[in-house]
Amino acid sequence: MRAAFAAPFLLGLALLGWLLSAGRAAAEDGYDLWLRYRPLPAAIAQADAVLAGPVVAEGAGRPTLQAAQAELTRGLAGLLGPPSRPGAGRILIGTPDSSPTIAALHLPLDGLGPEGFLIRRLGADTVVAANRDVGVLYGAFRLLREVQTGRPVESLDIRDRPAVKLRLLDHWDNLNGTIERGYAGGSLWQWQKLPDHVDPRIADYARADASIGINGAVVNNVNASADSLTAPYIGKAAALADVLRHWGVKLYLSVRWSAPIEIGGLATADPLDPAVAAWWRAKADEIYRAIPDFGGFLVKANSEGQPGPQDYGRNHVDGANMLADALAPHGGVVMWRAFVYSSDPADDRAKQAYREFKPLDGRFRPNVLLQVKNGPIDFQPREPFHPLFGAMPKTPLMLELQVTKEYLGQGTHLVYLGPLFAEVLGADTGAKGPGSTVARVVDGELDGHALSGMAGVANTGADRDWSGSIFDQADWYAFGRLAWDPTASPRAIAEDWTRMTFSLDPAFVAPVVGMMLGSRQAAVDYMTPLGLHHLMARDTHYGPAPWDVSGKRLDWRPPYYHRADAGGIGFDRTASGSDAIGQYSAAAAARFLGPSDISEDDLLWFRHLLWDYRTASGRTLWDELVTRYDRGLDAVIDMRRTWAGLAPYVDAERYRQTADLLRLQETEARWWRDASIAYFQSLSHRPLPAGHAAPRLPLAAYEAVSFPPESER
Repeated sequence: MRAAFAAPFLLGLALLGWLLSAGRAAAEDGYDLWLRYRPLPAAIAQADAVLAGPVVAEGAGRPTLQAAQAELTRGLAGLLGPPSRPGAGRILIGTPDSSPTIAALHLPLDGLGPEGFLIRRLGADTVVAANRDVGVLYGAFRLLREVQTGRPVESLDIRDRPAVKLRLLDHWDNLNGTIERGYAGGSLWQWQKLPDHVDPRIADYARADASIGINGAVVNNVNASADSLTAPYIGKAAALADVLRHWGVKLYLSVRWSAPIEIGGLATADPLDPAVAAWWRAKADEIYRAIPDFGGFLVKANSEGQPGPQDYGRNHVDGANMLADALAPHGGVVMWRAFVYSSDPADDRAKQAYREFKPLDGRFRPNVLLQVKNGPIDFQPREPFHPLFGAMPKTPLMLELQVTKEYLGQGTHLVYLGPLFAEVLGADTGAKGPGSTVARVVDGELDGHALSGMAGVANTGADRDWSGSIFDQADWYAFGRLAWDPTASPRAIAEDWTRMTFSLDPAFVAPVVGMMLGSRQAAVDYMTPLGLHHLMARDTHYGPAPWDVSGKRLDWRPPYYHRADAGGIGFDRTASGSDAIGQYSAAAAARFLGPSDISEDDLLWFRHLLWDYRTASGRTLWDELVTRYDRGLDAVIDMRRTWAGLAPYVDAERYRQTADLLRLQETEARWWRDASIAYFQSLSHRPLPAGHAAPRLPLAAYEAVSFPPESER
């Protein structure tokens, strides 16, 4: 009853939020994201006037359809001007069961599934139709994107559906309002005010998710507190779910493995103990009574000190299947994270997840997905794809990407992640011959899995601009677009985002997209070139610290990864070293290590080489390393120069924020460059190549720099 009452009330709050945001629009502070709906240039608006008619939605009392109707009405009015112009046809939206008009059209909706949609011009009218209300909502946002980006709309005929079933944001939000690895302020959820007050901003968040096809949100940290599963917090989560569902977003929870002990009063959390299984079944029943469309559990177990089934001599299958059985009667899923590494890194840390999970292939319940990070270490600026992709054909694998830039400048560096996401999705695992890409593993097509998923560690927070900077919003946008279509072009995504967020003017779009597409490689070059990795400060992961040996674990120390000395540098993962290369298919391993076609982007990830090793450029490895560091810094200088010439196209507030952050990025890119070269030169004892400047400060000065944890910054 509470949910039924809340639906129209909360939808009203969302509509009120839209009206308020329209009044705020002149500030251009980034709150509107890519959904700004500012008037189009006159020539484009005139061509699009065929869409200036009324938006008609048959089917009263259906909140998601009402949201789609309101979005189209608001968006088209903002882009094209007042509706109902002479000659403009109707925009008919709905499903065959909501709209007799659409049912009578007998549109070809077969094959679109529950979330796909059709947009078609029929005479003077435009139809947005789908099998389910959420598909209509996605179609409404797609129609608005076509208009916002200046594409012709006179002969629209679009059929689209998502390739991936679960498209989730993982929010590492803590119950105290902080966010682990969050760089955009405190938690959006405002747990302390729930369930009595739900901030209207939650509807704006869900609306933004829906606009790019995200259909799920894990609302609490993977390093979960057991309190998340207590009755008061289930009630708080239910209040959030009441808002999210109208936008097609399901709510999920991270769970702490030891919850049966911490809040259940049991003496054990052994997954094979009948009392433990019964406790989880009862807890699942309790959650579904409060949240009937609850999505399921995300689990981090036996990783980085978190409790798990291995504490009782059990394995990941025992743990995941016990939870899956508790959720199965309700249609819920378990997303079991494969981010594990032992407390004793005697072997290569990059190998552990494969070693633990590969033997378990085919033993998980049908409603279990194994959630695997894009690479085998930890969200590095660049790392090869995780060897589990393509190695577990009997288990659905869910790709985990990091939208928040923990290792890529956090909230201060302009680093567009679309190329990183696309790079891993396009990587060929070689599992079933050429074309066995990670994307085909993740969407289930390669191995015939109906259950599929992608998760992005969210970068949202309570900052007015949501993500800490305007350009960080592009990573949220790119994740949603690639989760919907893992083969999408990061260039096309950047172009759409730029047009929707800033301007349609080609004189602005072309240089900005160029900046974005080059920014990730620039960051790799000034941070971790040539396959180096994990060189960041140990606790904060902010700034260079390749010298740091203070971590209590070997694999928390950068020298564990770069292994530089007077002779050379790099981690030998060939057969003569840790043989991590042996976890990849023969075809993939050949690409990584082939003598003629090796990508030097991964060179020092897989090989320990002498400083005098000759690279593809003909330079020695030492000279190439210095050159890459300088190339990264030069790219940031070029980005600043490009942005400085774009002031006439951007409002003052967003221009100034980006200019300030690019200035900071140049300072910090130089810091990375100088500190890294100073350190590695102290080991290599080689002179700098001609034309390359010496670091501005001695090594000791860089070693003395420190930063507090992010919660204190």
